[in-house]
Amino acid sequence: MYCFSTLLVLLATGSQAVDSYNNLHNHEHAKKLGKKVHGKEVSHLFRRDGTCSFPDHDGMVAVQSGGQNGGWAMSSDESCKYGSWCPYACSPGQLAGQWDPEAKSYSYPQSQYGGLYCDESGNLQKPISQNDYCYDGKGTVSAKNSAGSGVAFCQTVLPGNEEMLIPTLVDSGSEETLAVPGTDYWCQTAAHFYINSPGTSVSDGCKWGSSSKAAGNWAPYVAGANMDDSKNTYVKIGWNPVYLEDSCPFKNTMPSYGVKVTCDDESQCSGLPCEINPSKNGVNEVSGDGSSGAGGGDFCVVTVRNGAKAKIEVFESSSKSKRDDSHHAHDKRDAAPTVTRTVTVL
Repeated sequence: MYCFSTLLVLLATGSQAVDSYNNLHNHEHAKKLGKKVHGKEVSHLFRRDGTCSFPDHDGMVAVQSGGQNGGWAMSSDESCKYGSWCPYACSPGQLAGQWDPEAKSYSYPQSQYGGLYCDESGNLQKPISQNDYCYDGKGTVSAKNSAGSGVAFCQTVLPGNEEMLIPTLVDSGSEETLAVPGTDYWCQTAAHFYINSPGTSVSDGCKWGSSSKAAGNWAPYVAGANMDDSKNTYVKIGWNPVYLEDSCPFKNTMPSYGVKVTCDDESQCSGLPCEINPSKNGVNEVSGDGSSGAGGGDFCVVTVRNGAKAKIEVFESSSKSKRDDSHHAHDKRDAAPTVTRTVTVL
């Protein structure tokens, strides 16, 4: 079994981006139905009960530590139990370097087996001894905040439960490097982020939320990035499919902030413009060469060549209008499904 990339590998035709919205979208529905997605459990008749505490290793960041998760990058009602895998977050710009080396495909339940292993005796096992706990990403994409308040970029935990628990707070007028993985990362998957509205804290935005607020899994915009072996970085921004669902109370409301991809050297970039601008676009519209992903969310992708750098910029903008139902008369959920192609890496 070989790992294959499931997010943002742009094929040779340049017309189809592979993304992880299918997995994320299915996980969202599982959570809504009250289903729990736990780490690997080892069946043992005489296994002791207990939990492993979050360690203090270089680069590791405790998240939502007030819940049962105790700082692990797990749901707030989960704990790092004996006989389970316990994912963790790293500092902005860094990636976790530990996961189950036997988990070699992006499929459930293997996609849950990230982090350290809490064995049946309550000892934390480091599964990949040659890897650091946290290591620097490729450094080719940063988040730029041109809005008036701080913006929470919340990265999903993968391998793990894919909740948006890994925080990067970008203060107004500043930039922060985002964690961009290369092909050495688990199953060559990319990083995936939820972009919250300016003024939303990481404590409010980087967790599983509810329809009472357009934050966390209900945030309107998502982004992703990765780099291939040819030093091409793929940067994606798009609409969060959950924001567009009938059950979402905000589905017809255009946010008051936008996102766009910019390049330090535009000669090294293709796919520009790639923007969601409330003064120009309606709900589920993008500027540039957009496509529709799983769940009907529109997105655009920029290819950044030769190790050049790009930014995902957040800016404030007045809304053009609410959702134009006549423009979206053919509901994207009734459209033909997006064809997902994958590249097998030998």
